[in-house]
Amino acid sequence: MKLFISADIEGIAGVATIQQLTTNGEYQRFRKIMTAEVNAAVRGAFIGGAKEVVVADGHGNMSNILIEELDPRARLVSGNNRVMCQLEGLDETFDGIIFVGHHGRESSSNAVISHTLAGICVKEMKINNQIVGETEMNALVAGSLNIPAIFISGDDLYVAEVKETLPDVESVVVKFARDRLAAELIHPELVQIEIEKKVISSIKRINNIKPLKIEGPITFEIEFKGPQQAKMTSTLPTVQMISPTRIMFTCEDMVTAYKHMWGCVIIAIAATNGVLGNVNA
Repeated sequence: MKLFISADIEGIAGVATIQQLTTNGEYQRFRKIMTAEVNAAVRGAFIGGAKEVVVADGHGNMSNILIEELDPRARLVSGNNRVMCQLEGLDETFDGIIFVGHHGRESSSNAVISHTLAGICVKEMKINNQIVGETEMNALVAGSLNIPAIFISGDDLYVAEVKETLPDVESVVVKFARDRLAAELIHPELVQIEIEKKVISSIKRINNIKPLKIEGPITFEIEFKGPQQAKMTSTLPTVQMISPTRIMFTCEDMVTAYKHMWGCVIIAIAATNGVLGNVNA
């Protein structure tokens, strides 16, 4: 058995504010807790029967997990030049995907630090007219490769949100959202025990969890926060502007559509303050 872990940081135990992830001393604390939660999932995976585990660091610049503290049985995908974003390294050889420390989608609820992929620019994402967050979108990519999403962890509102699309997924609630920037916290050690247990449980049920799939062409709609972000994505001939801030494109398969979406987001981030604004040569 081969398992893939996609790890984020907003949905780990203890995180309640953006400052905790941007102030250096606080960020270093939560990198350690993120690594510890990933380790709990890795332990559960190997106890459950996995022979191989790959972890993709998926927050910010995607180099947060401390390799020296990571369970040595796992391999780590780190760094930010990736064509598959949070799923770099995923292919059809994997038997299941696990989401650790993920968060609610942009503007959907008071989930802690809710956003979709890039809070600086993305207001909403739809796939075939259904609003999605990062977990649902990543689960669809995995599903197109016949890989089921078997486990998630994050705050209570995130878990409820994802279970609307993935009702059979195992889950651990690591905190209770009180506002987008406030939470009732559970001690990290208790969370790590639960993650290990529930990952083991998810592996026992893996053959009964169906991959999330969409048949046929995939249409993305992305609403950006600024018109300059949307307009610059139209440099791609496949992109159609449907409002000053909303774009649409269609691809024949989910993996291609995911890469196309990520390319649009990269352009939109660059366009936020003007493409090439800092280039002087």
